Amino acid sequence: MKKFLLIGCLILTTACQPQSGGQTATPAPAPLPSSTATVPPTSIPFTVTPEPTATLSLSPTPFPRFFTDEFESPLAGWVILQAGSESVPNTKTENSNFILQMDSPFSWLYAIYTAQDYANVRIDAQFTNQAGSPSSTGLICRYSEEDGWFEYNVSTDGSYNLLYGSWLAVGIADYLPITDGSSNLVQPSGAPQLIGLMCSDTALALYINDTIVRNVDVTNYGLTEGKVGVTASSFENTPVVVVLERVIVSEP
Repeated sequence: MKKFLLIGCLILTTACQPQSGGQTATPAPAPLPSSTATVPPTSIPFTVTPEPTATLSLSPTPFPRFFTDEFESPLAGWVILQAGSESVPNTKTENSNFILQMDSPFSWLYAIYTAQDYANVRIDAQFTNQAGSPSSTGLICRYSEEDGWFEYNVSTDGSYNLLYGSWLAVGIADYLPITDGSSNLVQPSGAPQLIGLMCSDTALALYINDTIVRNVDVTNYGLTEGKVGVTASSFENTPVVVVLERVIVSEP
């Protein structure tokens, strides 16, 4: 839960120009204490306006709704956010991997797929934490700048948590813990790891290596749709390097 201890600034950058690319537990009776983190004072560009076409016929969107991204080409439809550090986010695609590097302690990187909104969706990510421990990697669904988001994090110490995040005001975010736990399915730092998050109606399913570790009723949070994304966090030790080998966005 170290994630709730720091207030920091977010820097937003655009990942690339548009192009083709390519869980039920009862919620706690009362919310746990929250904490705050800082985000940038600028708005996140969640929509992309396509270039005008030469004819009046409608062209298909260049951004798919369901897909597997193995990062063989530059990122399409994603934006990068950073919290906890004023430095420029250190991300890149290289050798069919999406690399997120944190060189400052208590920093968080987010990659949000801005091209589509989803009500019910599943997102999976296969990754390796190549450097830095403890640290965490996670998934996001129903992300909305106005209404908040669900965030599922898995840490190299074997623990996991599910959070509800929302903006309190311009530049200030609040995180409420929904549930947490630990699992022997979590791989140590340096080993490949597969995690998944399924948002379906009023329930969320948390996966590790295709095994459900928790089903959570999220009726009381009121989030019905939004964007998906991935996240990685550093704690006290740096650098942290998370290498995403693939991200899969599919129907639940």
